[in-house]
Formats: sequence, structure tokens, C-alpha cells
Amino acid sequence: MAYEITKTVKDEKVPYKNPSPAFYEAVGGEEGMRKLMYSFYDIIYESDIQNFFPQDKEEFNKIAAKNTKFFIQLCGGPAVYEEVAGGVGLDEFMIRIHDDFTIPDEARIEWLGCMRQALEAYDMDEELKQDFWEYAERFSKLTVNKFKDLQAFNPYH
Repeated sequence: MAYEITKTVKDEKVPYKNPSPAFYEAVGGEEGMRKLMYSFYDIIYESDIQNFFPQDKEEFNKIAAKNTKFFIQLCGGPAVYEEVAGGVGLDEFMIRIHDDFTIPDEARIEWLGCMRQALEAYDMDEELKQDFWEYAERFSKLTVNKFKDLQAFNPYH
């Protein structure tokens, strides 16, 4: 199945829906989500965007564990991210966290490539993986906050 990556457009309204709870069940619940997400973060740690994350392995693992809780709750598992989000909606909280970092679309595409690799290696129903992918691909656009200026500098204007 194709894991399509579409272009991010500045100020575009991005429709998305959370992954189906069937994904959470099919992946193996909380333990399966940990397996999938830790595999994803192992790939991230070796990727071109590893510098977006702590270089100290122990600190990196803390980020992976915290973000895994986000995906567990997002996908229909127990509310294990509530203490982190502090009552703010999950999606809004995740967007706000990324405001502290400069994230160009190229980094988003690399992040999605790592997610694609982890999903492709996970043995489960392709339609459910596609459902999760569609959430990740669309929602990730909301974390991009650095856009190239498409108007080139023209000293004669």
C-alpha cells in the first residue's frame, strides 16, 4: 500500500481525523503501540533529523516514552498522556509543543519517512496502517512552522 506524502502549504486548513481505535487493537494495545513507536524512534535516532532530539540516549529515550504515551492515548488506549497535556486537548498540546522548534517541511518529510519504515515493518492489516498513516501525514503538517519564501529577492523592484 502506498504511504503518500502531500505538500504542506502555509496557512492551509488541514482536515484530519484521529486513527481508528481498531488500529490500537490490531497493533496489540498498549504493548503493541510501545513496540511500534520504539521501533519508530530507533529509526529516528539514526535519521537525518536526529539533531531535532536530545543526543544523550537516556534523554532521547525519555522523549520516546513520553511521545509513545501520546500515541497510545490518541489511538484509543488509556489516558496515559493526560498528566503531560495538563487538561489541554491532545492535538492542541502537540501543536503547541512543536512551536518551540523550527520545523521545515523537509524535517516533516524525513519524520514521515521514519514512520513509514516502522509501519511497513509492522505485521498487521494494511488498511488499519493506512488509517494511522493518514492521521500522521495530515496532522504532521500542523507542526511545520518554517516555510521557504517563494518570492526570490529581486533588487530591481
